[in-house]
Amino acid sequence: MSVIKELEENLLQHKIKPTAMRLLVLEYLLGHEIAVSLTDLYRDFVKSDRTTIYRTLKAFEDNGLVHSIDDGTGVPKYALCSDACDVGKHDDAHIHFHCDKCGKTYCLPKFRIPGFELPEKFNKREVNLMVKGNCADCAN
Repeated sequence: MSVIKELEENLLQHKIKPTAMRLLVLEYLLGHEIAVSLTDLYRDFVKSDRTTIYRTLKAFEDNGLVHSIDDGTGVPKYALCSDACDVGKHDDAHIHFHCDKCGKTYCLPKFRIPGFELPEKFNKREVNLMVKGNCADCAN
């Protein structure tokens, strides 16, 4: 199967209509091991409209293809979801790591946030665990 067909299938599995921009953004995300910001995408897609890229990321997030990460920089980052994510339900309860030196943000899906109970009448909406320090490249 061709790369384009695989990308189209991935989008269709998440109930996302394949368009040229969506295919390009998905291919871009698959090629990065770090979380990326809207600005990163806009910088690398020079002839693209910022609003179109934002809407693409929003559609991906709404349909369980990416999750957003608040790494404390004030700029949301986006990373591909695990296969367990679905429309409106993200399974991103894993540790995220932000490097103080290079500014890269990583998903660490092998390191799960443990389950816990909240006090009565407390309702959790989101759980986020951000670890900050130096990544393997910057530690050397």
